[in-house]
Amino acid sequence: MIEVQHITKVFGRHKVLDDVSAIFEKGKVNLIIGSSGQGKSVLAKCLVGLHEVTSGKILYDGIDFCMMSEIERRNIRTQIGMMFQGAALFDSMTVEENIMFPLRMYTNQTKKERLKRVDFCLDRVNLSGKNQLFPSECSGGMQKRIAIARAIVMNPKYLFCDEPNSGLDPKTSILIDNLIKEITYEFNTTTIVITHDMNSVIEIGDKINFIHQGKNWWQGSKTEIVTTDNKEIIDFVYASNFMKQIKDKLSD
Repeated sequence: MIEVQHITKVFGRHKVLDDVSAIFEKGKVNLIIGSSGQGKSVLAKCLVGLHEVTSGKILYDGIDFCMMSEIERRNIRTQIGMMFQGAALFDSMTVEENIMFPLRMYTNQTKKERLKRVDFCLDRVNLSGKNQLFPSECSGGMQKRIAIARAIVMNPKYLFCDEPNSGLDPKTSILIDNLIKEITYEFNTTTIVITHDMNSVIEIGDKINFIHQGKNWWQGSKTEIVTTDNKEIIDFVYASNFMKQIKDKLSD
């Protein structure tokens, strides 16, 4: 579990996060949603230490990340899996080498042990036997799955996914959503997904945090988000004509 207590982040004179509190639960898909420029990506970067908070606490299983030494933070980071927006695979490395990279960086495993773990992760994302392909030989959906395999290769307690469905067709997006949900439940992971994709919100949103004007404006479940009377949530959820039609049908 990760708990955020009253964190504020200021860049110069601009307050990006304003007294944000939230609980990201273990074994659940926790979403951070919101429009562009509202602070959701900054919140995620604070959670993993890419930005230092101006004030407040970030607790990893009750221990304040903000007060940790660099050695202690390094230990926490070995327990974090990151799926970056756009996959962020190394073009010059094979699929196998990309997934193996964290193991080479942070473990003393033998090559045989590393290969066994890579094969397990590839099988888990339904890409068995694709070890020797290069990212350029893989579709966008395959690259996302490779990125998930790399994110889980260290068997992390905490999994962060930044816009996992960006640039994907609807069918592939559903596949990625289901994969993230399955991995979360299977390994009892604390999963945090940053997204603005309403399909993801409805499909996998166990706990949803809506960031607006730097505040945690609304919190709830995927069921509650389509029935809330919160104006800002309504404007966000039903921004498209398609979602407005759904809202009208629900109101009938």
